[in-house]
Amino acid sequence: MLRFLSLLNAFFFTCFALAFERVRVSGATLTGTRRVIVHALQTTIENIGTVTIPDVIATVCSTTIPGVTTAITAVVERSIASPVDTLKSLLLYYVLYTYGLKVYRHVRARGLRRCVCENVKAAAKYILLLFLALPPGRSKVQSELSEVRRDIEKKLVPDGAGVERHLELPRQGLSLERILKEMERMDEEMGSNNPGDDKHRAKGVDWRDGKISGAVYHGGMELTRVIVAALERYALANPLHPDVFPAIRKMEAEIVSICLRLFHIPGGAGTMTSGGTESIVMAVKTYRDWARTVKGITEPEMVVPLTAHAAFDKGAAYMGVKVHTIPVDPVTRKVDMKRVRRAINPNTIMLVGSAINFPDGNQDDIVALGQLASWHDIGLHVDCCLGSFVLPFLETSGLADGEIDAEGNVRYRLEPFDFRVKGVTSISCDTHKYGFAPKGSSVIMYRDASLRRYQYYVNPSWTGGVYASPSLSGSRPGSLIAGTWAALHYIGSDGYLASCKSIVTCARQIANAITASIPSLYVLGSPPSSVVAFASRDTAVDVYEVGDAMAKRGWHLNAITEPRGLHIACTKLTLAVVDTFVEDLKACVEQARLAPEGKGTMVALYGLGSSSPVGPTLVGEVATIFLDTLYQA
Repeated sequence: MLRFLSLLNAFFFTCFALAFERVRVSGATLTGTRRVIVHALQTTIENIGTVTIPDVIATVCSTTIPGVTTAITAVVERSIASPVDTLKSLLLYYVLYTYGLKVYRHVRARGLRRCVCENVKAAAKYILLLFLALPPGRSKVQSELSEVRRDIEKKLVPDGAGVERHLELPRQGLSLERILKEMERMDEEMGSNNPGDDKHRAKGVDWRDGKISGAVYHGGMELTRVIVAALERYALANPLHPDVFPAIRKMEAEIVSICLRLFHIPGGAGTMTSGGTESIVMAVKTYRDWARTVKGITEPEMVVPLTAHAAFDKGAAYMGVKVHTIPVDPVTRKVDMKRVRRAINPNTIMLVGSAINFPDGNQDDIVALGQLASWHDIGLHVDCCLGSFVLPFLETSGLADGEIDAEGNVRYRLEPFDFRVKGVTSISCDTHKYGFAPKGSSVIMYRDASLRRYQYYVNPSWTGGVYASPSLSGSRPGSLIAGTWAALHYIGSDGYLASCKSIVTCARQIANAITASIPSLYVLGSPPSSVVAFASRDTAVDVYEVGDAMAKRGWHLNAITEPRGLHIACTKLTLAVVDTFVEDLKACVEQARLAPEGKGTMVALYGLGSSSPVGPTLVGEVATIFLDTLYQA
């Protein structure tokens, strides 16, 4: 396939160069040749009713081929007469052809209308940024951003006479009792989220109330004690040195093996990473290096759904891969397969599908994506980080077939997504989500070990000795591997099956309640797992107003865009507050309809992002300020 595409590309360039060179050196000879060819073709067309296939072949052999040969000969002869001019022309033709091909592929992938809109927005953004760079605009923007900075610092950085800061090493080391006392003081400063500390819960968000979307995947206090025991036992372990910590090496291999069997590829390969983002970045790196080695691709591109995790954009930015973002169907929330097909070109290294996606909890058509990936001999990565240890147990739980609604339609059905699907070449799964392992653990899996080799970094000629690491990190905390191993073995298959049933049932209860009792809202797509997203169908109800109102009642939901909406990722902690969530949501919808405030965090932030072409840039500045504030002691 690679040789065929290379030859095809060379053929098109040759035709392109000959056509332009003909124009440059055209003269009477070429003009006469063109007239002969055109006359022959016109004669054939005029007598199309009586022309037979042998006549056509005779015409081609007697006029077209000799004519083209004469034209090419004339071009070559005149080009030889002035080789310097010819070389300059060929260089120009190569540049024009190369960039023309890039433009064609770009427009084909995105569509002409979208390309025009993107360029208009980019131009408008540039003009507005120029105006904002002028003294009056710059002063206003800086003033607004300074106020935003103060608000963020007020929320995140403790302040006041009683706040003690630890900005440098103490002269003498502190005792364990003193250290624990200082930690308790820090909990008091901003509110505690620590289990067993009820004294200061009211001051801050408390995840134990179950009102947080995702974030804390709590498997119970007994499991926490098991994990802490494992962390303590292997606190100093580092898998970079398997000869020193052989048990950690064994545990990591067994964790990967467990995940491979859950996703139906016991003969596959994988590694552990620090989380879903690293797993995805590693997948991008793997396919980039594979395509460069096997296919000779030096300008890699990838095709991802609009709803794919931002980690794919992050990985592409790190690895120098161009991203084609494909819209999703507004009803099913699955990626538009027709647009995916149009976006694939000889530089494509991988496709992406989600099972399930983060924004709205739906899954893409992995079977159709797998067929495309197989046909084009490219990778297909399935992001199952959020699907985690829920999706692999849906079939066994009896919930994979979904439910039949009042209109007779099947909702919440799980479609094939794992390595049983032909064309799926890698899957990422977060053990620290519904696997209830300690934060900082994920697994990236490949169909075979030969593909995994492209993930590795190996430097055999470093002066410090041979250096090799399986993922981004060199040294890694063996304690997290031990904690993950302990969690998986403590819960077991039956435990994960039970949690799958309860969490998915909880999510479907919320989705059904929204559909049946809150007519102003509608559920996005048909989410098969643990995440439910909803948007407003009522122009009088701003869903971000609903989100801000829910925040005042202690709920912390995720805002999403395209469309404007909210989502809740259900966990074990959500089970006890399902009815409260539904009742609060009803009340907040009515509040947003009758008395919208227009001042909440969601309304302000996401309203700014869509207010003008420079809105996303300003939101980016706010996000940067937030990150800066995280490191303010």
